[in-house]
Amino acid sequence: MAFASCLGAVLGGCAQYHPQPISPAASAAAIDARTLGDPRLKMFIAAADERAPRRWGLSQLTLAALYFHPSLDIARSKLAEAEARARTAGQIPNPSLSFEDLAYNATIAAPSPWTIAPVVNFLIETAGKREIRTAEAENLAAAARDDLATASWRARSQVRDALIDLWAAGRKRRLLQTRLALQNELVGLLEARLAAGQASALDVERERARRNQASLAAQEIDPQEIDARARLAAAIGIAPHALDGVTLSFDALEKPETPLADRSALRREALVGRSDVKSLLADYAAAESALQLQVANQYPNITLSPGYGYDAGSNMYRLLPASGLPIFNQNQGPIAEAEAKRREVAARFVALQEQIIAAADGSAASYRAAGKVLRAADVLAAGEADRARRMEQSFTAGQVDRPALVAAQVGKAVAEESRFDAVVRQRRALGAVEDALQHTFFGPAAPAASDQNPRLAPASSS
Repeated sequence: MAFASCLGAVLGGCAQYHPQPISPAASAAAIDARTLGDPRLKMFIAAADERAPRRWGLSQLTLAALYFHPSLDIARSKLAEAEARARTAGQIPNPSLSFEDLAYNATIAAPSPWTIAPVVNFLIETAGKREIRTAEAENLAAAARDDLATASWRARSQVRDALIDLWAAGRKRRLLQTRLALQNELVGLLEARLAAGQASALDVERERARRNQASLAAQEIDPQEIDARARLAAAIGIAPHALDGVTLSFDALEKPETPLADRSALRREALVGRSDVKSLLADYAAAESALQLQVANQYPNITLSPGYGYDAGSNMYRLLPASGLPIFNQNQGPIAEAEAKRREVAARFVALQEQIIAAADGSAASYRAAGKVLRAADVLAAGEADRARRMEQSFTAGQVDRPALVAAQVGKAVAEESRFDAVVRQRRALGAVEDALQHTFFGPAAPAASDQNPRLAPASSS
């Protein structure tokens, strides 16, 4: 009866299973209902020392992605799982209860027909195995934490790229509309002159072709803008319609930070400090611990089984030590596997650093090339603007006619489009530099993602 009471007390403290079934319909409805006006999202942004945004720029949209995007939920879940494994690895093995003998002999009347021999088995791990196993699990948890940081950076990168494309589409639309209006005016003026016999059909057809090209380019903006908008919503983790009515800010894209002329310091920092680098370093430390554990497993554990025996009225006390016998193998197979795993992680680490070097150097070269193109486009745009200004002065003075003025304005509009295309290429190249170095040039760095899902965190009482 006492044994049953003790067992009941121990089991009474056990965790209980609580089912949490998934409803596909309810999950889809919840995703579709997400908005940037979510009160918890506003609290999350406020906790990051950001004012409630009236215009959603890169920084605020990145925080929204950290709040909504499923990749962050997956990374958080993996981190929680790794931390739970570390807790499991540090647990002392529970003893077990067994009976060496439990019998009733009816032929023995006195002093007792019962034979009872309960034994409690204690496992004693040797060679520091529990400490080594705990170190391995803690290193894997550290790797999972760095993976969460990597997921945060990727979320920001996806938001940035989609925002650049959306900004490019909107600005290009306005530039094309300006040029198209000028092209329409020029074609109308030339057609009138052609009817009066003052212009050639060749000139008219040439301007018509240019107008048609501008018109087609303007029509191509719509699908580009729709695609960029959909990718921005996906990068945040919301449905595209959730962006309806949202005022976006492109200030971070208009005036990014200029990368240092000497990026060697940032390059060195990326090679040792990027979150994926630190994650692989933690994986390597875990692989080292795993190998150390397999080496320690060559030494058998010890089981101590103290017990009490009652045999037909006689009391007996026992201590039954037991141990494995490393006769047929000395754990060579698992040791070899752990050594191979350590070599694999080391090779992956070197491969990652090679990728970072290639990405950092390649993106820097692309950025410099884009900068040269942009400077050339600046010169051309400035030249066309000056030409249009002088033509306007001549037109005011009556020295040139209206078609000549509009033609100069068309040239200026074309040069502005070309310059903006160069700006967009430079911004995309700068984004690649950001990703290679994990250093922000577009606005402030986003805060690290919280270990806890902010959508599930308790609401503030304020």
